[in-house]
Amino acid sequence: MAVLTREEAKQIIDKVLSYASADETDVRISGGKTGNIRYARSTVNTSGESNELSLAITSVYGKRSGSTTINELDDESLKKAVERAEEIAKLAPENPEYMPMLGPQEYEESRTFSESTDKIDPEFRAKAAADSIDPTSANNLTAAGYLEDYSGFSAFGNSKGNFGYNQSTSVDFSVTVRTEDGTGSGYAIRDFNDVSLLDTGSVTNIALQKAQASRNAQAIEPGKYTVILEPTAAGDLLRLISRSMDARSADEGRSFLSKRGGGTRLGEKLFDERVNIYSDPTHPDIPSAPWTGEGLPRERTQWVENGVVKNMFYSRYWAEKQGVEPVAPPSGIIIEGGDKSLEDMIKSTDRGILVTRFWYIRAVDPQTLLYTGLTRDGTFYIENGEIKFPVKNFRFNESPIIMLNNIEELGQQQRVSGSMIPAMKIRDFTFTSLSDAV
Repeated sequence: MAVLTREEAKQIIDKVLSYASADETDVRISGGKTGNIRYARSTVNTSGESNELSLAITSVYGKRSGSTTINELDDESLKKAVERAEEIAKLAPENPEYMPMLGPQEYEESRTFSESTDKIDPEFRAKAAADSIDPTSANNLTAAGYLEDYSGFSAFGNSKGNFGYNQSTSVDFSVTVRTEDGTGSGYAIRDFNDVSLLDTGSVTNIALQKAQASRNAQAIEPGKYTVILEPTAAGDLLRLISRSMDARSADEGRSFLSKRGGGTRLGEKLFDERVNIYSDPTHPDIPSAPWTGEGLPRERTQWVENGVVKNMFYSRYWAEKQGVEPVAPPSGIIIEGGDKSLEDMIKSTDRGILVTRFWYIRAVDPQTLLYTGLTRDGTFYIENGEIKFPVKNFRFNESPIIMLNNIEELGQQQRVSGSMIPAMKIRDFTFTSLSDAV
């Protein structure tokens, strides 16, 4: 069985620790069931389910560490794995940035587990795929989609007495719908912890409508446009900010939070005053594991408040070096939005572009967070509050920092890849060239 209870996991961890003789020992167990179904050209081509269980041991002597990973939990295998980790540690070079393991910590309970997701079986996946394929076939369109579900646990414990256990579930679904002539394409994606919130038919209907509406796209001149970014498109760029709020990168001059000549921009107003970004592992819509890989407790953290940078995340090593408390990085971010629907935002736009999503995003300049990439799967021209016609895709060169200074409106939030992202209306978004890709 791939899922261990809290008590079972604790018992195994304690047994491993009893075999250890290193200065410090860390034990991690994880396991669970992963299922999937994939279809292309409106035909299921793969489906499967796997159960996995693994145990990882890290042994430390001074600042030397070694690790082993196994998937057998009998006493003899556990003993051999401990011996191997300790053997590797004794041969390893010192890590000058090694930090001693944490003692007992308090972790908030996070509601990451859903019974409905845990009960997903092959029949459920088949119906989810059929609910997506059937409406596209009825409209002479083709669908390509992928659904993956997970139900499992993770646990860790160390020789300093720290222990954590968490059960979690997740389901991710994406679908691309194409017209038969290949000139129209639509896309939609959803992810949840609780599969009862997912209706693959409704999600597919969004992609279906975009595909039909995006046939025979027209070319318009690149340039600076007002854009309405659906939550998926906004999330594609804005999640990059959370990954770039590392204090060490800022202190070392490698970040958009670095000041020229030294220092950081912590406490400065860098964004529109309507921008508020925070993370919270107990958020009901995007709950996450309550600890980091270092064992730091995740807590509600305000990253940006009324446009002002309030926090950066600090590893334990960098926090000690800088003489501050460590701050856990976010697992997902919440960007506060408004109550405007996409339809409302379109109606308020005299001339602009509606973007479904971005793809093939690549960094150009990490110090300004300048990125380049392409629009895809439904890009539309707006005039006098109405969608007039589909347009050919663009290459863009833009920074989410500039985006968050050019906000005209914030719309309703939607969960996107583990974050809560609102639709956004942004002025002066830079499109640099056209793309023939659909």
